[in-house]
Amino acid sequence: MNRDQHVLIVGAGVGGLCLAQGLRRAGVGCSVYERSPGLPGEGNLLHLNREGGDALRRCLPSRLYELYVATSCRTPRRDLVVLVDHLGREIGTLPHVGPANDPVTPHTSVHRRTLCQILLAGLTGTVHFGTEATGYRRDGGDIVLELADGGSARGTLLVGADGINSTVRRRLLPAVDVVPLVQHALLTQAPLTDALSAVLLPAFEDSFVMVRDAAGTHLAAGLFQPRSSPERATAAIAPDVRLDPVDDYVAVNLELTGPGLGEADFFRAPREFLHSLMREAVRDWHPGLRGLVDCVSPPSITPRTIRMLSPAPLWPTGNVTLLGDAIHAMPPKYGHGANSTLRDAADLVSALTADAPLPESLARYEEAMRARTFPLLEKAIAELDTAPP
Repeated sequence: MNRDQHVLIVGAGVGGLCLAQGLRRAGVGCSVYERSPGLPGEGNLLHLNREGGDALRRCLPSRLYELYVATSCRTPRRDLVVLVDHLGREIGTLPHVGPANDPVTPHTSVHRRTLCQILLAGLTGTVHFGTEATGYRRDGGDIVLELADGGSARGTLLVGADGINSTVRRRLLPAVDVVPLVQHALLTQAPLTDALSAVLLPAFEDSFVMVRDAAGTHLAAGLFQPRSSPERATAAIAPDVRLDPVDDYVAVNLELTGPGLGEADFFRAPREFLHSLMREAVRDWHPGLRGLVDCVSPPSITPRTIRMLSPAPLWPTGNVTLLGDAIHAMPPKYGHGANSTLRDAADLVSALTADAPLPESLARYEEAMRARTFPLLEKAIAELDTAPP
């Protein structure tokens, strides 16, 4: 690709920012447009494996990659998901989706906001927060991104990295369905105090823990204890990078069944009330699991719905493409969403800097991306079709 060309990126999540870092490292101009006024205020746990970690290595300057490794979670005893019943008994394990981990410094989990702050470092003037994209049009060989404030931006390629509700995908692939999975889910954190540590099940030392009871209530939780605190890591590696402090915590994701709330009421409900719903849902569970839910910090509770995308029909390659949740949002149970997104970003950088005609390289990126991710979407759809009512 001619390094004088300019890539327009919609969305400043992990995928859009990773792509911007990789393009900047390769000497390709880009601009990122994000409708939110800044990075998300809250943070939650993202599981990264070798696929996602290697993508960061390919895109980030070495010191920022080192900062990512230093601030990621300590290495667990086993690199897998532990399945526990609601009475606290370990009933099995699941391997993480993805390639074998790095044997020297395994990729583990990261605090999402910390990773985004690392990915944002050095991109001053490249990322435009509070700038919403509303559509696009083609003008000769260029692409023109239309903005909500009436302005526009011109480039040679447009990349939709704007999540499951992607404005870019709706224009490019309007027939792709958003599939609802869980109507009432709560994303939360419990500060890792001495009191909580005393009641946690031993399985929590093994990375993620999943619990499901007969009523269908599902809990997924994992410890976040970084290898080095953000303060120590930046001081030692990148003193000019600002990372917010992060205390140790347990990420707790709880999927509720039948709380008797419509979607609007669920999202408007006071956090203390949502916390009471969590406690009620696990009232018959093991004391250690109940204790974990009791320790959840109400201000950290974020209600959400869980959705995925159906696999998109084949589309012709042009000067608009997609990455991450904008094209293959998948169920969180696979623990692979962030890894696939980062892999997309790194592969797209490789495609855009290859010594080959851009249409050919971009078509190879899209074909490989579909081959990697669409089977997981098809598997999730099949599981929905065979799930008991």
